[in-house]
Amino acid sequence: MEHKKTYNARELRSKNGTLLIEGPIPGEKLTQLDFHKDLVAFRPAKQQQEALVEIADLPEGRIVIAREENQVVGYVTFLYPDPLERWSQGNLENLIELGAIEVAPEFRGAGVGKALLEVSMMDDAMEDYIIITTEYYWHWDLKGTGLNVWEYRKIMEKMMNSGGLVWYATDDPEITSHPANCLMVRVGKRVPPESIQKFDNIRLINRFMY
Repeated sequence: MEHKKTYNARELRSKNGTLLIEGPIPGEKLTQLDFHKDLVAFRPAKQQQEALVEIADLPEGRIVIAREENQVVGYVTFLYPDPLERWSQGNLENLIELGAIEVAPEFRGAGVGKALLEVSMMDDAMEDYIIITTEYYWHWDLKGTGLNVWEYRKIMEKMMNSGGLVWYATDDPEITSHPANCLMVRVGKRVPPESIQKFDNIRLINRFMY
């Protein structure tokens, strides 16, 4: 499968000034930018930048960023699922995962996450993919936001909806281990029925449960 990537961008006004939402960004461009010191949800900011550079240079990898001048203040990643997870079992070359989305705390509340997803979906090539995201409550910044799991889940779900991702049932043990966890999916307009069937077989291995 040829992974076509078409650059898109838009501006977003925030209380901190005007942000540029853009991508997919190549790894070389990412190395030239600074990363906000509070982008530490998954690893220290410098290491996170290095990880994003690697993803950006993967054939299927996509990084869309929010930046204030030369500083990255938010990002979203798309790439193939981890080989150890069930989502890679079908070897579906047109299934990619929204692996991470993060916005620096001082820039939250301005719709940055929503804008990142909207710009991501501006690329027509996204209609060729099944896009999934697995939401686990233990990844959420409950302490920093002061929200409970259900309040945070509602915000996450609304944000994902802005990118066209909706809730899907699954019997994946990690997701079903807590009722706030969920699988969200966007099926592109050009995804063939056989790919959808393969995906359904992966997400519902124990069909008798449903």
